[in-house]
Amino acid sequence: MALSLRLASLAALVPPGSIVADIGTDHAYLPIFLVEKGICPVVIATDIKDGPYRIAAGKVKDHHVQDKVILRLGDGLTALKPLEADVLVLAGMGGNTIREILASSPHIMSGIKRLLLQPMADAADLRFWLVANGWRIADEVLVEEDNRIYLIITAEPGLEETTDPIFLELGPRLLEKNDPLLKVYLENIIIKYERIMAGLAVAKSSTAWEKALRVKIKIAKIKGVAGCP
Repeated sequence: MALSLRLASLAALVPPGSIVADIGTDHAYLPIFLVEKGICPVVIATDIKDGPYRIAAGKVKDHHVQDKVILRLGDGLTALKPLEADVLVLAGMGGNTIREILASSPHIMSGIKRLLLQPMADAADLRFWLVANGWRIADEVLVEEDNRIYLIITAEPGLEETTDPIFLELGPRLLEKNDPLLKVYLENIIIKYERIMAGLAVAKSSTAWEKALRVKIKIAKIKGVAGCP
């Protein structure tokens, strides 16, 4: 099975021989690929919705990997048992949704050796949660697909050495590696904050003005890190 660049980038970060749980698997493309290529002996694939679950079941049957891709219908990590998986993949959902899923099942998280996370938004909130809960940012990768940039975060148990809030917000490993897509990624973040500031600037309340000032200061810090004028 051929994967999209985004999913192929996730697959490349899976340690060979590990047991993966793909949470919100959708069509189960990643689990099928991992077992067909012999990267994983078994993959657990879960989804909260019956429709995607049925589609995934059909794809698994078509590829004759029913004995290696274990499909389960369930919400977040509730479909898993402790120590059942080494690696968790949560891709294609909001960063705060990912955070809530991880935070809700500490008994599952205690046995996980690696997290592969691909947040569609709110990556900063997710990083802050990870760092505050005993996870270090092991690696970060940017992937461009269909004119959109996707972020993949690899996290492992341990102490994150980066403490600067701006660096954590922007991506400490992205900054260290000077990822080829970093400039565009940071420009998109700056644009987002500039829109927020513009919206606050037209408000008449003192609270809005104070927020606008804080956002302005943050934009200046991000531009300093990004080397923007």
